[in-house]
Amino acid sequence: MAEAIISPADRTMPALFRVFGRIGLMSFGGPAAQIALMHRELVDARGWLTEAEYLRALSFCMLLPGPEAMQLATYAGWRLRGVPGGLTAGLLFVLPGAAVVLALSLTYAFLGTVPLVAALFLGVKAAVIAIVLEALVKVSKRALKSRAAYAVAGLSFLGIFALGLPFPLIVAAAGLWGFWTSPGINGIGATRPDFGQLARTVAVWAAIWLLPVLALWAAGARFLTEIALFFSKLAVVTFGGAYAVLAYMTQEVVQDRHWLTTAQMIDGLGLAETTPGPLILVTEFVGFLAGFREAGLGLALAAGAVTLWVTFAPCFLWIFAGAPYLDWIAGRPRLTGALSAITAAVVGVILNLSIWFGLHTLFGSVGRIEAGPLSLAAPDLGSLDPLAAALALVSAALLLGLHWPLFRVLAISAFLGLGFGLLS
Repeated sequence: MAEAIISPADRTMPALFRVFGRIGLMSFGGPAAQIALMHRELVDARGWLTEAEYLRALSFCMLLPGPEAMQLATYAGWRLRGVPGGLTAGLLFVLPGAAVVLALSLTYAFLGTVPLVAALFLGVKAAVIAIVLEALVKVSKRALKSRAAYAVAGLSFLGIFALGLPFPLIVAAAGLWGFWTSPGINGIGATRPDFGQLARTVAVWAAIWLLPVLALWAAGARFLTEIALFFSKLAVVTFGGAYAVLAYMTQEVVQDRHWLTTAQMIDGLGLAETTPGPLILVTEFVGFLAGFREAGLGLALAAGAVTLWVTFAPCFLWIFAGAPYLDWIAGRPRLTGALSAITAAVVGVILNLSIWFGLHTLFGSVGRIEAGPLSLAAPDLGSLDPLAAALALVSAALLLGLHWPLFRVLAISAFLGLGFGLLS
C-alpha cells in the first residue's frame, strides 16, 4: 500500500525529528541507497522538497568533501527549519549508525567477527540492491531530460567505471561543459547572501571543529591529537565520498601509521557497509581500534569520539556556509547549467556505486580486468553467493513488484538472512 502524501505545511520540528529519525535508522547501503531513501521520504511521500530543489541540492553536495548523503540530509533539514533543522537532520542521519558501529567495534575488539551478525546484515544488503535499482530509475527519469544529459551521464559512468578517472575531475568537466553551453543572461533570482553572514558562519563552525583539536594538543594528548589531525585532513580531501578516499586512508592507516592491519581495515569497511548511516563511519572503527591497540578500552572510546567529531563537524560547516547560495545560483542560467550537467554526471556516479555495491554483495571475489587504459570490475562467477542472490530477488519482487513498504522489506530480508545463518 502506498504511503499517504503528507502536507508540505507539516514541517514542524517534531515532524522533522520523526522523519529524519526514520531515515537515519533505515539508511543502509551507502550513498546510492541513502539518496534513494531520502528522495522517497522527502520528495515523493511528503513533498517537503521539490524535484528541482532535491536535484540541485544533490549536485551541490556532490561537489563538497565528505559524505554527500549526510550533507544532503543536513541541507534538507536546513531548508525546512534553518540551522536547528539542519543540525537535527544531520545528527539523526549519523548517530544511529555511529551507535551500531561502536557496538560492532566493541564486539570486534573483544570477540572478533560474529557470523550471525554478518548473516543478519547480508539480508539487509541484499534488500538494498533492490532499493538502489528503484532509485536509479527514478533519479534518471527526473535528471536526464535531454540527449546531452544522457551523454554526460554515460561519459561520467565510463570515466569512473572503466577509466578510473578521479571523481572531482569528472564533476569539474561536467560543470564546465554545462556552464559554457548555457545562455549567459541572468534571470531573476534570490538576492546574493550577505558576505558578512558567510564569514560569521565559517568562523563559528571552524571554531566548533578545530578548537577541540587545539585543546587536545594543549593538554598533551599526543595520540588523540594525531587522530584528530589525520581525520581532519581526511575530512577536507574526501571528494567523491567514502569509496574515493578508502585507498588513501588504507595506505595511511595500514602502511604508514600501522594503526590497523590490512585484514582489520577490510573488516572495518564491511562493518560500515552493513550499518545505517554514511560509509565514512568506517573512520570511527579505525579510530576506535587504533586507540584499543594503543592503550585499551578507555583510549579507544576517546579516539572513536574524536574521530566522529572531526569527521562530521566540517560537514555542517560546508552546508551552513554554502546552502544559502543555492537559490541565488538558480537565478543565473550559466551556473544553473553547470549544476544541471553535474546532476547528469552524478547519475553516472550513482550507477557506478550501484554496480560496485551489487557486485560486492553478490560475489565473494571481485577482481579487475586490465585492457590498455581500461580497468573493469570482473566478479569471479564461482564466488556467487546463492543466498544473497535469492534474497535480492525476493526483495526486488516485494519492493518493485508488490510495492511493499521499505521498512517491511528490509526487515523480512534481514530476518531471512539471519534464519539461514542459524541453519548453516
